Amino acid sequence: MKEIKSSDFRILSDTNFKKLPTYVDFDSNDKDLENSLEDVRKELGKLQDTMYAHGKYAVLVCLQGMDTAGKDSLIREVFKDFNARGVVVHSFKVPTELERKHDYLWRHYIALPARGKLGVFNRTHYENVLVTRVHPEYILGEYLPNVLKVSDIDDSFWERRFEQIKEFEKTIAQNGTIIFKFFLNVSKEEQKNRLLRRLEKMQKHWKFSPDDLKERKLWDEYQHCYEEAILKTTKDHAPWYNVPADNKPAARLTVASILLEELKKYKDIKEPDLDPEDRARIDEYRYQLENE
Repeated sequence: MKEIKSSDFRILSDTNFKKLPTYVDFDSNDKDLENSLEDVRKELGKLQDTMYAHGKYAVLVCLQGMDTAGKDSLIREVFKDFNARGVVVHSFKVPTELERKHDYLWRHYIALPARGKLGVFNRTHYENVLVTRVHPEYILGEYLPNVLKVSDIDDSFWERRFEQIKEFEKTIAQNGTIIFKFFLNVSKEEQKNRLLRRLEKMQKHWKFSPDDLKERKLWDEYQHCYEEAILKTTKDHAPWYNVPADNKPAARLTVASILLEELKKYKDIKEPDLDPEDRARIDEYRYQLENE
């Protein structure tokens, strides 16, 4: 199997976005990819247990991509060997009335993982510069004081949002949150095939919505918004990674491998030592238990 290096998938501010690949197989078949994923996720699970005990870092995994990119199944397969107490998944839907009474980052801020835990954002705060940019009329529902009509939402509005998002990520990174942002990059042709499968298989009908076809017609607009949002916000402390998503087993292995490679770089993450006094009394404690 071809070696997976995080640097091969890292998106930089000068990356040619339009040339990012949507398919990779690492010279392996699906079975080999699944076996490799099993090995990686077990190692990741052990590392997360250590992080939980260490309690100094939180990990935020952001998954963003077009409909059918495979976010839900990726979460299921990559994190299935994790201790449930150490992983929290948030799927952000249309904002509630309460959420719209706060700034757009509020619901993301309160969902951040605690130190020692790994949080997954299934769709993220970037929806606020993606979906709302394609559909600026949604912004009117945020009750912003200086936005009364769509024409009030100009380029400077979006630039402010990019800056706010960068500051949000910078703040949480400086306070111990390790950030991973994954763009699940699915091709338009593969999205078409996956939508057709949803229509062909009765057990997948629930996943289909006529709105999927309406949004598909806006594909080019979405790609433009993704390009600008990602290139403007990829930073060393909050990097974006391109995940070729046409091949689901390879996409899952890519995400897991990048997480493992990058988290291993934190050499200070280790299980805390016992208090010296307790360590000196281990034999005494063992004797007490064995002679109850």
